[in-house]
Amino acid sequence: MNLTHNVVGLLRVLLVLLFAACVVGQTLSVPGQFSDVGQGSGAMAGLRWPLTVVGVLELLCVQVVIVCTWKLLTMVKADRIFSRDAFVWVDGIVWAITAAWLLLAGIATALTVVIYVTPELRDPGTPMLLFGLVLVGGVVVMLMIVMRALLRQAAALRTDMDAVI
Repeated sequence: MNLTHNVVGLLRVLLVLLFAACVVGQTLSVPGQFSDVGQGSGAMAGLRWPLTVVGVLELLCVQVVIVCTWKLLTMVKADRIFSRDAFVWVDGIVWAITAAWLLLAGIATALTVVIYVTPELRDPGTPMLLFGLVLVGGVVVMLMIVMRALLRQAAALRTDMDAVI
């Protein structure tokens, strides 16, 4: 249990740092990154605000996952992770990752259309990278759904074991 206590403590420190990085990204980095996109008059100029909004929303999804993970870590320390209360936080993680994946798929589709419609931007590398990211995101969503089902089974087994003991 001491190892779990140490890992939970270290993970919380990393979660705080990641949350702070997300806040910096939402307020400074993402808006600054896409401000250059709107400066030109090319095909990408109209994507400044959609890219900024999607970037901020993606980071918001990460923040939701961080908060839900924090709550689950609290339940781990209290040895209540296999209770029904954990499903609220696991569902929050699943929905946040699903929303982030849908945003990514939408913006990847829009960017791919812009890239192939604009003659000077017809580099196949960017759409391939976006497609790869969408695939990885889909895998993460499905993995979280499987992990949720495993938690449900473990919680049912824990309930059965508590009834026997």
